[in-house]
Amino acid sequence: MIERLNVARTRLNAMNSFPSSSQDHRESTPLLGTNNDPTFARHFSFTNMLLVTRSVLFSNYLNILLVFVPLGLIWGWMQWSVKLIFLFNMLAIVPLASLLSFATEQLSAIAGPTIGGLLNATFGNAIELIVGILALKEGELRVVQASLLGSILSNLLLVLGMCLVAGGIKQQISKFNVTVAQTMMAMLALSTATLLIPAAFHLTVPQNAHNEDALITLSRGTSVLVLIVYILLLVFQLRTHRDVCNDPVAAFEEPEEPPMLGIKAACAMLAIVTVVVSLCADQLVSSIDDLTKEVNISKTFVGLIILPIVGNAAEHVTAVIVSLRGQMDLALGVAIGSSLQIALFLAPFLVLVGAFISQPLTLYFEAFETVILFVSVLLVNYLIQDGSSHWLEGVQLLALYGIIVLAFFLYPDGSA
Repeated sequence: MIERLNVARTRLNAMNSFPSSSQDHRESTPLLGTNNDPTFARHFSFTNMLLVTRSVLFSNYLNILLVFVPLGLIWGWMQWSVKLIFLFNMLAIVPLASLLSFATEQLSAIAGPTIGGLLNATFGNAIELIVGILALKEGELRVVQASLLGSILSNLLLVLGMCLVAGGIKQQISKFNVTVAQTMMAMLALSTATLLIPAAFHLTVPQNAHNEDALITLSRGTSVLVLIVYILLLVFQLRTHRDVCNDPVAAFEEPEEPPMLGIKAACAMLAIVTVVVSLCADQLVSSIDDLTKEVNISKTFVGLIILPIVGNAAEHVTAVIVSLRGQMDLALGVAIGSSLQIALFLAPFLVLVGAFISQPLTLYFEAFETVILFVSVLLVNYLIQDGSSHWLEGVQLLALYGIIVLAFFLYPDGSA
């Protein structure tokens, strides 16, 4: 599943590439060489740096939105219009997420499939992780919880629904690996249970300080166990059952291209983009309070609907494109795989980060949110259990997502 996500991202970048002279330099070696290249120091020059920068910037159409990075930072530092601060930094995060994915792919191509899978598992939801940590630091626990739930729902309903519709355009019935899909859904059902149990605990015990502390302890202990399960899932995908999780047809059809960057350039790019993402995310999170007051929308709606769509925009496009090409296994790997990373890794990790910085983040979601997640997972599991799909099933998922968007737009903070 993780390797499918890596292949899908690579294909999207290749398809969105602008034709340029830099392609002549990608025939066999990275543009900036590797650590073992004896000519690395001699060829590393300002001209080569410009060539690499040009190749990276023109690697994806989404990079045109990079113009909003300086605009968002300047508007934030000058404390100008809060609407423009939020809008500019929101748009800036879209291409930055794509660049993070690009840098991770380059490192994965150099490091090999196992390390590459671990890198993709770690940085696959880097945007959500950065936004979550910054919001947690600001004490915006509702924004953190809403963004986690929103990312799961947008991947399961919006992205997967669009994939099923797109796949049904060319094929009357789309087929996919039902064994892998059911394995992913079983893991997602487990992660749903980790939210249902704290909710049941909160609803059935008397509300007092002792029980609130018990809920925090339950959430942190559950987070440790879920992270262990996530590590075992990586072992399952990358070691013991690699042949089951891989897509041999896709691998045969499209061999992997050589990396464009050397390891030093890829690491430098990853570090720089992460810093810039952190700056833009900080401005974004800081503007949420004033934005919700000025526009009269709830923090829950911002975190659950707006932020997940922005942070996952590049992956959304990837999933739809591979669906149009009839590669539904890849599409499911992107949509359901991203939800799994959030539910099994990001959510419990942020709970433990909250414990470290004295923020009482728990796995307890309000009853309304928990019911919505349960219904969504139930519907997805019902639709994919036969290993086939058609466009009407995608419409059902999109309809459910539309209902959820309307419900959270009308539902006030403090009640959801």
